[in-house]
Amino acid sequence: MQLEDLRALLALGDHQHVTEAAAALGTTQPSLSRLLARVEAELGARLFERDARGVHPNPLGELTLTAARDLVGRYDRLCRDLAGLLDPDSGTVRLAFLDSMATSLVPRILHDVRERAPRLRVELRQEPGHVILPDLESGAAELALISPQPRGPYGWLPLQKQKLALIVPPGHRLVPRRRARLADAAGEDFVTVPPGFGFRVLIDGLFAAAGVTPRIALEIGDLATIEGLVGAGLGVALVPESFAGATGTVGLPLAAPGAERVVGLTWRADRPPGPAAARFRAIVEASAPYT
Repeated sequence: MQLEDLRALLALGDHQHVTEAAAALGTTQPSLSRLLARVEAELGARLFERDARGVHPNPLGELTLTAARDLVGRYDRLCRDLAGLLDPDSGTVRLAFLDSMATSLVPRILHDVRERAPRLRVELRQEPGHVILPDLESGAAELALISPQPRGPYGWLPLQKQKLALIVPPGHRLVPRRRARLADAAGEDFVTVPPGFGFRVLIDGLFAAAGVTPRIALEIGDLATIEGLVGAGLGVALVPESFAGATGTVGLPLAAPGAERVVGLTWRADRPPGPAAARFRAIVEASAPYT
């Protein structure tokens, strides 16, 4: 039995007359009668009762029509969904991004994409980096905004360099300084993200290069929350400069080699992108860098 056979059954159920159903399907009455006989033989059941007024589904026919309507509906929805995904101008892109980019880089990128492809649909996934990479592998996300550049079969388009600052509470002893060194945080309670986060790898590398072991007091996976904890006097922290000052913290430019976070767009390089994802990526590449 083919999908078009199910459509023929549905036409018979709607019109309840072989001639009218055949006309709606663009076929002949004998062809439709043979199709019905073949389907009934395959299913081993009589589905329609014939009389002078036409054909009428019996209880077995009603059951079959319900299943046929469901199967045809699923197929038609699949075709519509695929058409949307495969259309570079009105398809769907699944974009994952780090929490720390939710109010800064992501809105700017989406603004640029909307201007150039207003019908493109973007499904957003806000999550930590150690969740983003498995999502890229499984296909739950096609593109991701992440830092640092991931290792492995990933494409990479650097978009923004974010300088890091040491943030301190209002009235802190370091506030009068114009710049800070990593050694200045050695005796302070330090607030940062937990191990396993890409930003923590960057921070640990900076301290190791400077020969400093920070005294970690609090760990939480959100940079905005870290800034708030510092503003409440619970320690000091290293964050991108844009986070400084939201709750009264004071940001001191960091005097350390490599004290910056590079944010980029990444994707699986071992599989071709869908047309909509390729369109999104091309727009972002044309708009980069984001200063």
